[in-house]
Amino acid sequence: MSVRRVVPNLRTGAVAENREFYGLLGFEEVMNHGWITTLAAPATPSAQLSFMTQDLTAPVVPDLSIEVDDVDAVHALLVGRGAEIVHPLQDEEWGVRRFFVRDPDGRVVNVLGHR
Repeated sequence: MSVRRVVPNLRTGAVAENREFYGLLGFEEVMNHGWITTLAAPATPSAQLSFMTQDLTAPVVPDLSIEVDDVDAVHALLVGRGAEIVHPLQDEEWGVRRFFVRDPDGRVVNVLGHR
């Protein structure tokens, strides 16, 4: 398994204000689905922040997202180890396959792969 990217997900009701503030630090909007907006550093596109008002298909806003090369293998490994799956493995309409898992400190991690 290989990790491709790690992105903090920051719950907010002030997406536009955060976009403007982090724009002053050099970030640019690279994705906006209305409920989630992702900003990236142009010179280092994998340096990203996401701002979420909610999660469209899940019951909670995850604390961070980890993109992996084989989401099904990671899911099978974590289920086999007895990890708490917070949101089931599923394909999303915006082109990712993902699930949520709770880490030992209670944080919710969105594990995903692009299709």
